[in-house]
Amino acid sequence: MTRFPTLFLSHGGGPWPFMEDRRVQYAKTAAEFGRLPQLLPARPKAVLVITGHWEADDFTVSTSAHPPMVYDYYGFPEHTYHIKYPAPGQPALAAEVKALLARAGLECREDANQGFDHGTFVPLGLMYPNADMPIVLLSLKSSYDAAEHIKVGQAIASLRDEGILIVGSGLTYHNMRGFGRAESKPVSYDFEAYLNEAISADAARRNAMLVDWETAPSARLAHPREDHLLPLMVAAGAAGNDVGKRVFVDEVASVAMASYVFG
Repeated sequence: MTRFPTLFLSHGGGPWPFMEDRRVQYAKTAAEFGRLPQLLPARPKAVLVITGHWEADDFTVSTSAHPPMVYDYYGFPEHTYHIKYPAPGQPALAAEVKALLARAGLECREDANQGFDHGTFVPLGLMYPNADMPIVLLSLKSSYDAAEHIKVGQAIASLRDEGILIVGSGLTYHNMRGFGRAESKPVSYDFEAYLNEAISADAARRNAMLVDWETAPSARLAHPREDHLLPLMVAAGAAGNDVGKRVFVDEVASVAMASYVFG
C-alpha cells in the first residue's frame, strides 16, 4: 500500500455548497475540493477527519457505524438544516485510532453519537459526492495545546500506510467579526504567509513554528480562538518528515482561505 498524504482543508463558512449564491462565491474551493481525490495514490479505505467543529475535554473518536448529521450553524436557509450526507462510519478504524493514542500515552474516549458537522460534510461531500467513503471523526482537545495536537498526529501517522486519508478541516483565518471587512484581508494574508512558511519547512522547524503560532503576524486577529487552526497541527504531526505545500488559496468574504497537502 502506498503511503497517503495528509491534508489540511479550509472548509469555508457554513453549508455553502448548498446555497446557490455562496457556491458562486466559493467556486474555486468547490473545484479544488472536487479535484483532491486526484492527488491521492489510490482510493482511500476510509477518511479520518479532525474538524474544528468538534472538541471535547479529552481526545474522542466517533464510533457510530451510521453517523448522524450535526447542523451547528445559525441563520442559514431552512433547507440547509435538512442536508443529508449518509456516509458510513467505521468502528474498526475508530478502535485503532484509540489504540494508537493509548500507545502514545494519550487519553482517548469514544462517542457513539457524534455526527458530521459542516467541517466534515462540506469538503468530504465535494470529494466523495456519493457518500460512499467511510468517515471517522477525531475531536480536538479543548485545552488547545498545539504541541499535544502535533503529538496526536504523530501517534496516528501509521494509518497513512494502511490506506487511511487523514484530513484536518478548519480555516487559515477564523475571526467571525472579521469576515467581510476590508481590514481583515491583509491580516489573513500575513498570517497565511506564516503558515505557508511553516508547512514548507523541514519537520522540526515546521512543528516549532506551529507550536509558536501566536508569534505570527496578526495571529490573534486571525484566530481569536484556535479551534480552526488546531486541525492543521494534527495533519502536520501525521506528516512526519514530509514537507507540506499549499494546494490553493481562495479569497471569500475579504479573507484568504488556504489548503495544504503533506506528502
